[in-house]
Amino acid sequence: MTFDLHFFLFAVPAVIFAGLSKGGFGSAAAFAATPFLALILTPGQAVGLMLPLLMVMDVTAIRVFWRKWDGSAARVLIAGAVPGIVIGALVYGIAKPEVFKFLIGLVAIGFVAYQGAKAKGWIKPPKRTIGRFGGTMWGLVTGFTSFISHAGGPPAAVYMLSQRMDKTTYQATSVLVFWAINLIKVVPYSIVGIFTPETLKADLMLFPFAILGVLMGAWLHHKISDRFFFALAYVFLVITGGKLIWEALG
Repeated sequence: MTFDLHFFLFAVPAVIFAGLSKGGFGSAAAFAATPFLALILTPGQAVGLMLPLLMVMDVTAIRVFWRKWDGSAARVLIAGAVPGIVIGALVYGIAKPEVFKFLIGLVAIGFVAYQGAKAKGWIKPPKRTIGRFGGTMWGLVTGFTSFISHAGGPPAAVYMLSQRMDKTTYQATSVLVFWAINLIKVVPYSIVGIFTPETLKADLMLFPFAILGVLMGAWLHHKISDRFFFALAYVFLVITGGKLIWEALG
């Protein structure tokens, strides 16, 4: 990892964009920073660099939604996420970097496809409440996708939407779940060597931009529409995801 102009031209916008999403647009598109960084870094460097920054952003959110969550639903997802994180760590330990680059690209495009299908009404909230076992399985998928690209939102949403939570409870539960998952990921990230002195040095330099992004997101929340913000995010994800898949297969 070289801290030159090329690095900062990619890293600074990526981190600010993640902060914008966390600060003003429900955090759903924050993971877009990972595929963007994976264009110039190895997959491990990209996810390792982003995790401490995302955790800093999580701290603010967890304080805002303190004790407003559904504790039972959160426990089910977090418990399921643990084996998913372990599977992610095992795959990372044996797979070539191209495999993870492909997976990050696939998750990026899959996220856009999921959001588009949901907007069209092709994917609807489950009619029946998903039980503990089903929730644990969705938690496993959440943990795995969160490990490889910080993109556990969609699988977690499937379970939480089935619980018929109100808007505040849903957001608070999501915040709690990913705050906990990100904390859990610190250990396996350290074990498999995803954190390095270089990624931590980059975090120190990018920390102010993470805070700036959150503050800008809070300000822009009432200035621009969610529709416009996510339209940009989805175009961005399709382009970067497609490029990552192309590079991995090439």
